[in-house]
Amino acid sequence: MYTLYIANRNYSSWSLRPWLLLRTLGISFDERLVPFGTAAQPHDFRRFSPNGKVPCLHDGSIVVWDSLAILEYLAERHAGVWPEDSIARAFARSAAAEMHSGFGALRQICGMNCGLRVRLHRIDGALGADLDRMQALWQEGLRRFGGPYLAGAGFGGADAFFAPVAFRIQTYELPLAPVALEYSRRLLELPAMRRWYEAALAEPWRDEVHEQEARAAGAVTQDLRRAGRNAQNA
Repeated sequence: MYTLYIANRNYSSWSLRPWLLLRTLGISFDERLVPFGTAAQPHDFRRFSPNGKVPCLHDGSIVVWDSLAILEYLAERHAGVWPEDSIARAFARSAAAEMHSGFGALRQICGMNCGLRVRLHRIDGALGADLDRMQALWQEGLRRFGGPYLAGAGFGGADAFFAPVAFRIQTYELPLAPVALEYSRRLLELPAMRRWYEAALAEPWRDEVHEQEARAAGAVTQDLRRAGRNAQNA
């Protein structure tokens, strides 16, 4: 059976991607959650991950790191990761790769923090350009392949890669066109996404680097997480 190593659900967008895909496609795996730790006492992810990052998938003696590599590894063994149709498959792979390597302003300014609600100070040119491009990509996929997911009727790898953006839209109340908002809500309503979200709210850990990122982006209007110990005092 696969073992998937992930970090804090509240923050780790990269961990969410393969976790959500595995859950939604019904692929069995064991989960190992290792929180980020603190600057004084960091957790050594190199114990299980060659690059010291999450996610990391173990399949017996085989170790696969990086979220996109994990999806491709799973696609070689399970149906549903990518569409069967070659045109839809090419689009889905391109969309996932673009999310993997692009949208830098969106990822930097609006870091994933599931439990907060933040009113952005502003939407500058770079962030606005990322939002415009993302909406254009979503609208193209939904139009060309008929929805309700990016490459057709079934949830797949491209949707898993954009799933963390749905949490970002919720957290930062990002202004999007109705079609994009509807797709984002569709992702949030997935049973596995709801499970991830509830677990994120229940986590006791706080990572100050991620908390500072959210405060730098805007004014925190709500913290919906359950009261827990601060990781700095653990």
